[in-house]
Amino acid sequence: MSNIRKATIQDCDQLSTLLCFLFEQEADFSPDTVLQEKGLKTIIKNQNIGKILVLENDGKIIAMVNLLFTISTALGGKVAILEDMVVHPDFRSGGYGSELLQAAIVEAKYSGCSRITLLTDLNNHKAQAFYRKHGFESSAMTPYRLSL
Repeated sequence: MSNIRKATIQDCDQLSTLLCFLFEQEADFSPDTVLQEKGLKTIIKNQNIGKILVLENDGKIIAMVNLLFTISTALGGKVAILEDMVVHPDFRSGGYGSELLQAAIVEAKYSGCSRITLLTDLNNHKAQAFYRKHGFESSAMTPYRLSL
């Protein structure tokens, strides 16, 4: 049986393992457990920055998603950036991702957000189809990044 809840500091080891699966498949990132745990702990300790939701199956965390908060001047209020959506490879195609994404949408609404934005790799057509299935639309905007 699955259960969705907010992450705690004690979950960081399991969450970092999930992030390794995600970052191994993404073009722009590489796994680094030290940096991953630092970021996870920062979010968990500061609920005004964002929230991490986890999905447990039989007491083991098998999926996670981050909602990071910011303010949109275009919308005049709080919005969320959805990051680090990952389901353990052994549990994919079981509906867990859909269940977790729906919980993240509810949490964003509950937190007062009027929009959720996310990024996927350009060649990750499976992820793009997944998000479209849940009502997300592609944007005419192209992301740019400057590493500091």
